[in-house]
Amino acid sequence: MILLVLLLAYVIRRRLDGVNRVSTDAFWRHWFGAHGRARAGREHAVVPGLLRVLVPAALLAALWFLAIDQELRWTLYPLELLALVLLMGAPGWRQVLEAYSQAWGRGDMQAAWRHIQRWLPAAERGEALSPEAMHLSLSRTLMTSVFERFFLVVFWYVVGGLQAAFLARSLVALAEHWPQAPARVRFARMVDVIGWIPSRLLALTFGLAGDLAGWSQKIRRVLPGFRERNQRVLMTAADGALTGYALDPSRFSGLHPQEWPDFGGRSLRAIRDLLNRSMLVWICVIALLVIAGVV
Repeated sequence: MILLVLLLAYVIRRRLDGVNRVSTDAFWRHWFGAHGRARAGREHAVVPGLLRVLVPAALLAALWFLAIDQELRWTLYPLELLALVLLMGAPGWRQVLEAYSQAWGRGDMQAAWRHIQRWLPAAERGEALSPEAMHLSLSRTLMTSVFERFFLVVFWYVVGGLQAAFLARSLVALAEHWPQAPARVRFARMVDVIGWIPSRLLALTFGLAGDLAGWSQKIRRVLPGFRERNQRVLMTAADGALTGYALDPSRFSGLHPQEWPDFGGRSLRAIRDLLNRSMLVWICVIALLVIAGVV
């Protein structure tokens, strides 16, 4: 039943993302902002934010144990389906990427930058980036967003149930929306910790979902990578798994200058296709685990 819930939630979420509906970002900002004020000198404190996510996670865990004890586990599946649909998802990306690709194709890099500026990390929004650096920044942000809003949630749902998936997604939301910037940095480190294993699993999955030969040459640079950031692991693995220098714009422009106007859209489609195929691999593996009785 877990596999069915996960499949339904993924399909529904993808359809909602396609039409840019049901974004939960406003909810997270309101929830954290309502009681997210800090006294002077306490901006780095993470306890208030953690309390706001640990209490609901504990309630979900208690509800799960109660259902198991009463042999009513099946009653939680509708709740899990609804919760996964809300926890997963990256609405808005499709429209942004289409506008960016069109501007890139016209050679209007300023327009391309305006389309994506607010989606990039705050440290990179004000920088005058070259087209190559701008595209790599967008690619890195896109891959990280999809990882944290889909793969991270799926991994912890399978491993620890809805309460673990909620806690993982909540930490991502804290790193993005908590009012105090110093605390957001600390929450981001927590996201790196809980994302260490799933990011390495996804990096390994890229080898199955992409070019195995190219991937095998790059992956050894970052795995196991105990001190490597999750972003770098994913980008390096994806760079090897993708063909046509999809994540190497400088080399592409040198080898195929006449095809440069098509590079932006082509590269982003390759990244999205790789991530979609990787999710299919994960679903197949989860199905095998269900059949084997492990999950």
